[in-house]
Amino acid sequence: MHPVMKPALRRGWRDRDTVQFGMTPAHALTLGPMAPATSGFLDLLNGTRGLPLLREEGRRMDLPAGQVDTLLERLTRAGLVDDARGGGPAADALRAKEHVLRRLRPDLAALSLTTAEPGGALARLAARRALRVRVRGAGRVGAALASVLSGAGVGEVDVRDVGRVEPWDVAPGGLPAESIGERRDAAARDAVRRAAPDRPPRHAHSPGSGARDAGLSLVILTPRDDVTVHAPDPADAEPLMASGTPHLYAGVVEGTGVVGPLVLPGESGCAGCLHLDRGDRDPAWPRLTAQWRCPRARRVGACDLTLATAVAGLAAAHALAFLDGQSPSSAGTRWEVSMPGLDWHGQPVRPHPACGCGAAERGEAPAEKAKPERSSTDGGPRETMAVQRPSAERRKAGAARPTGTWRAHV
Repeated sequence: MHPVMKPALRRGWRDRDTVQFGMTPAHALTLGPMAPATSGFLDLLNGTRGLPLLREEGRRMDLPAGQVDTLLERLTRAGLVDDARGGGPAADALRAKEHVLRRLRPDLAALSLTTAEPGGALARLAARRALRVRVRGAGRVGAALASVLSGAGVGEVDVRDVGRVEPWDVAPGGLPAESIGERRDAAARDAVRRAAPDRPPRHAHSPGSGARDAGLSLVILTPRDDVTVHAPDPADAEPLMASGTPHLYAGVVEGTGVVGPLVLPGESGCAGCLHLDRGDRDPAWPRLTAQWRCPRARRVGACDLTLATAVAGLAAAHALAFLDGQSPSSAGTRWEVSMPGLDWHGQPVRPHPACGCGAAERGEAPAEKAKPERSSTDGGPRETMAVQRPSAERRKAGAARPTGTWRAHV
């Protein structure tokens, strides 16, 4: 191990023997008491020295015997230390691609904030390269979202849609103006390739390999139709429910942006649960949805550019959190934000007992427990993350910090 203090956290001394790592309340930690000699030792934790050399440096600085190991144990337990050479073979392969790692360095620093184990951040970043994500819908939200996922290091981002690019599909970070008139899905895939920091690795399931399809890690539904955003049709997700594929909804309807729910088939509320619950609360709901879905003259729906960009970014963040092994707040929840107030609020999507998805039979909300990872191939663990990710358990957002550290009052 070659310890390095996580660079994402700025360091400052609250007093002579108490050091604070980080600035914001979500990530700031204080550690103390700390002797003056020990504080100087922190500067040596820059990833260039292994444990034997650090112990030797500690003796030269007249640190008590065993103090180096004790300090490193405390810092590691607090999630403040990374391993400059850790993360396993996949991380080593990514580390060798220096030009790629330079592109992803801010993402790596951000991952280190939510990954306690040394080397875990780079391991998770490397694991993204083996993941397969499909985005269904290449409008202002879907194309930008797919590009963000690709730029963040997800190895395979496939985009599905029909028709050709219209002028109103164009958006910064999504479909460019030059793509007007091209096939919508092809133009979105070009945008995904341009955003990628590296050529995606060739997968065993690539055409012509003859290998079994490894399955999708996540499907994101970003319909261009505003009715489908507001009232997602359970029939559209039936193949995903049957195959056990996790899926996330996102889009814009009128002046409202929507992110969620993230559906874990058989574990959390789905589009069917949402539809049944709305029918329970509003007897007119089935009648309204039937009218809204009736074919009408073609029109361009409202989709504010800034709102679509915000939805794409938040949906991508929720997707990455799930792919990295966390439990984002969209699991079983539909987040909505409306103009002009722009105040995000969550609407729980509870499992409905009349829905055939089976989530209600589990009797436990999805965000209250760690969940097994799913793949569209079968109901077993998701292979890529289970093998390459340091921890096999999903961690709830905002989970308690390890014993021995505490939040700073900032």
